[in-house]
Amino acid sequence: MRPLAKLAKLRDPEIRAKNWRALRLGARGRWWDLTRPRVPDPVFLVGCSRSGTTVTYETLAAASQLLSLGYEVPRLWNGCHGPLNNGWASEAAGRADARPEHRDAALRFFYQHLGGGWVLDKTCINTLRLPYLHALFPEARFVFIHRDGRDNISSMIDGWRQGRTDGGFGLDQFFGPSPEPVAINDGEFTQWHFFLPPGWRDYNHASLEEVCAYQWLSANRMALDAAAEIPAEQWIQIRYEDLVARPEAVFAEVFARLGIPFDEPLRAHCRALDQRPTSIVSGPPQRAKWRTRNPEAIARILPRIRPLMEELGYDCDA
Repeated sequence: MRPLAKLAKLRDPEIRAKNWRALRLGARGRWWDLTRPRVPDPVFLVGCSRSGTTVTYETLAAASQLLSLGYEVPRLWNGCHGPLNNGWASEAAGRADARPEHRDAALRFFYQHLGGGWVLDKTCINTLRLPYLHALFPEARFVFIHRDGRDNISSMIDGWRQGRTDGGFGLDQFFGPSPEPVAINDGEFTQWHFFLPPGWRDYNHASLEEVCAYQWLSANRMALDAAAEIPAEQWIQIRYEDLVARPEAVFAEVFARLGIPFDEPLRAHCRALDQRPTSIVSGPPQRAKWRTRNPEAIARILPRIRPLMEELGYDCDA
């Protein structure tokens, strides 16, 4: 490259910002390696994809006491333990998979990107790896949100179809092609979307509603099972429907459980939640949206999800 071209490139604001960011990340990483500063164990927000995790995350992240990236980091967690190093088993991880170096890698990553402080992480695949996270971070707090399976699965069906056209939710971008043929919904989908649950191979030729129902069942079953292993004072469980109906009351309790003052800016944020639609699939929050979006598909899988729905406190006949 000619000297003048190099000079012009160095003057480019985007390139300068990118270089500065790389230098800052490198410096923070080296500082972490040298000093290992003490930081609190994170707050992990978990829930099945399309269950309301984004609106919950944005509200928790509005607290000045918490540091957050503003995006999910599946590459971080799958890099520690995931399909590319566990034989494509799934994106789940158990207590036996936890290694000290995984804790170090996660804390180093967060310190590089956010500095020292109390980190809030929302990465939906972590719903499949709660015992693993608790083993790595014994003092971590967990906020688990669940949603009526009919609406949740209907929204996932919409998300799968949107991801088919824009690639936003497809997993090939993270892992490359599946080691086994995928022909979900009579070949409409040749890759998995959202997340890869244990037993995914059994659904490579299933209907879309069966796949989404299986994802919902897997995520929520694994979360409820993990709750039995995590101390009650570290586990916060909320319903999406309650969040929509009375956001201020729900988050007042969540912040109290976290020991964070529920100040007026946070209250104002909660009061305006109905003006902050975050869904990129099907618009603002609305209960029973499945009745107008995917009623036939949901009717077909309702018998299968009914037991867990009832365990979560939902009336399947309402």
